[in-house]
Amino acid sequence: MPRVPLLSGTRLVVASAPADARILRPPSPGRATDVVAATREALRFPLDGEPLETLVAGPTRVTIVVEPPALPIGGVAADPRRLAIAAVSEALEELGVPTSRQTLLVAGGLGRRVSRSEIAALVTPEFRRRFHGIVAVHDAADPELAGVPSDAPRVRVARELVETDLVVVVSAAETVLHGGPATLLAATDADTQRRATAESLLETGGSEGWRLATLVERTLATRVPLFGVSLVLNHPQFTGLLRGYPYEPEATERIARSPLRLAFGAAPEAIRLRVLRSLGGTRTAAAVLAGPPSVAHAEALLRAIELRRTTLAEPLDALVVGIPGTTPFLPRERPNPLLAAHLGLAHALGLWRDAFPVADGGIVILVHRFRRVFSRPTQQPYHVFFRADPIARDPQLLVAAEEAVAADARALEEYRAGGTVHPLLPFRDWEACRPALERLGAVYVAGARDAAAVRQLGFVPIGGVGGALQMARGHRGFDARIGFLLAPPYFPLRVGSGEA
Repeated sequence: MPRVPLLSGTRLVVASAPADARILRPPSPGRATDVVAATREALRFPLDGEPLETLVAGPTRVTIVVEPPALPIGGVAADPRRLAIAAVSEALEELGVPTSRQTLLVAGGLGRRVSRSEIAALVTPEFRRRFHGIVAVHDAADPELAGVPSDAPRVRVARELVETDLVVVVSAAETVLHGGPATLLAATDADTQRRATAESLLETGGSEGWRLATLVERTLATRVPLFGVSLVLNHPQFTGLLRGYPYEPEATERIARSPLRLAFGAAPEAIRLRVLRSLGGTRTAAAVLAGPPSVAHAEALLRAIELRRTTLAEPLDALVVGIPGTTPFLPRERPNPLLAAHLGLAHALGLWRDAFPVADGGIVILVHRFRRVFSRPTQQPYHVFFRADPIARDPQLLVAAEEAVAADARALEEYRAGGTVHPLLPFRDWEACRPALERLGAVYVAGARDAAAVRQLGFVPIGGVGGALQMARGHRGFDARIGFLLAPPYFPLRVGSGEA
């Protein structure tokens, strides 16, 4: 009987998998490329449109739009995007645009607005020393956002995107909602971003977020030239105790049998967190592509999927997903129950192509403690989902609650001051879980320590993974197809129909 180590918050849970269980693991990291050289090559030879040197022939002001490196989950200290940003800025200098005429716009969407120290972590030390331009952090609640005429009503964008002569987007190809034109979308007003949803994070069809992102791109392109740089990131490579995990079966077995696992589990959470953060890891880039933001991003995303995907022959009846102790946004914090559900249902189960990885009416087992811990003040807007009235599964209460927080001037001021996330973000996070919830028969939370929080989201609390698997077999039959998703990092799944 295989033993499968799963990360549950900062704890390591070892589950006994059925002999016929499908263990889903990502492929090993691909070959690394020289990010600086690849970026310079991409600037000269884009996939489509004019090269950067042609676009810079006349402009005197350039806005470089970047994203906080919140994705992919399982981040490391030295992100390759830093090198690409520096390479783009240096190339602009060589083309006659000094850094004093460059603006670095951090498009953080509805997440907490990054601080000065966090901005410094987005770029290399050398870039910080030589950059003399403007650094702006997007404010989705700013009443001074610029209105742009488009097919979508009331779309407003950061002024740095229109009061310039050229916009260059530097991002990583992660999903249809992250990177490329979605980076421009993350620099729009909160109401527009609230509508950014997707059935699959890897397919443009049926994605309202991709439609909005490309709409923003097309609208901006009528006012200012746009250029995009998209990185194809490899999976992270860990050293030390996590060497080879989760890519190699031998590493999985070694961790499951290690006596250090018991000592790690008995340690206080602060020590466990310190140990996890001390584990060395590196992330590299496999390729750098350039061109119009949507073109470069689409091609880079396809390459990233092929590089990082695992194939599943047919949808499963039950899938076990470990939830790490991190938020999907910066700064990394302990996730509250809604964010834990978002990581499993919206993010991990959203990375599919061709078919949803769980059969209709199937079961998903989230491995997490689901404690109502809300890091102050960042996660305060999530409290609204765990008050007396369980609003998550009541559409009328949900709409009323969202209208109330959207009009909460104090919550908006706290967001604008950089203290917390935008009050609409919890509602978008929950909406992102909807595609999975509409397909699933039930969601079990194995190891839950706060049953009330689990039930307020409409889930079923269960003591452990073993009990959850027994209930899943009772629901789907003794011959149910069971799968275990080894993560992080979460990875794309190409799902077949099961037919020959």
